[in-house]
Amino acid sequence: MSVGPLACLNIETKAVHKMTAPEGYIDAHCHLAAKEFNQDITEVIERAKQANVLAVLVVPEFRDEFERVLHLSQEFPGFVIPCLGLHPVQGEPPDGQRSVTLPDFTDVDKAIEENQERLVAIGEVGLDFSPRFAKGDEEKKEQREVLRRQIELAKKYDLPLNVHSRSAGRPTIDFLKEHGAEKVLLHAFDGRPSIALRGVEYGYYFSIPPSIIRSEQKQKLVKQLPLDRILLETDSPALGPEKQERNEPKNIHIACDYIAQIKNISTDEVMKTTTENALRLFPKLRSLMHR
Repeated sequence: MSVGPLACLNIETKAVHKMTAPEGYIDAHCHLAAKEFNQDITEVIERAKQANVLAVLVVPEFRDEFERVLHLSQEFPGFVIPCLGLHPVQGEPPDGQRSVTLPDFTDVDKAIEENQERLVAIGEVGLDFSPRFAKGDEEKKEQREVLRRQIELAKKYDLPLNVHSRSAGRPTIDFLKEHGAEKVLLHAFDGRPSIALRGVEYGYYFSIPPSIIRSEQKQKLVKQLPLDRILLETDSPALGPEKQERNEPKNIHIACDYIAQIKNISTDEVMKTTTENALRLFPKLRSLMHR
């Protein structure tokens, strides 16, 4: 059967449209369900949109934020894209924080199962071996078991993992690989570039926050990471350009600009490539953005 020139043009146009990333930023990791945003979340979202942010992937830090994350995704459809997962640090900050325990995991699997169609990833999950949280081997053992269970959920529902790895870069990457995690974002990675490059070998991605402008470690990391493995994040309300000041998704351009400076390339190239990377890592993102 012959195909006319117009039909060929339409096929080519559709293929190009499918592969082209939209123009703008994707914040791959932020905490808009945090209490710091309770009073002005609408204004925060509006400022982000005005700053050319296309979508924000919102992760919970504490179990009691699950409902807030889902509510925000309904209140701001196509912009707030939800993730659910159990963070390795639980308890009320600052004095009540502690290492996650298996009882904390109660009903987490049920919440993920019930909302799997709405989720773009499972997160924030991971390991946190900071001495004030992981005081001994028992805490580390429970953290690993909670993470293992969530890796299994990610594989079951074919969802990527949005991962925390503070003071545990090598153990986290090795554990993810050992347990068959394939689609992984390591957010605000604080380990050595050599350890990160092991993650790159496994096909993992890394997201960079605006705090890169005041972090020599993040600057060294970006120098070593290939651009096709970098995403942008804000981790709002944390990791902003100014320490102790509330961060917002609108600040994502700061990370983009600094990466461009380090790589000696244009900010447009960084924006375009990091957005393409996000769409590649999170396959459901494109459709969820247009709901």
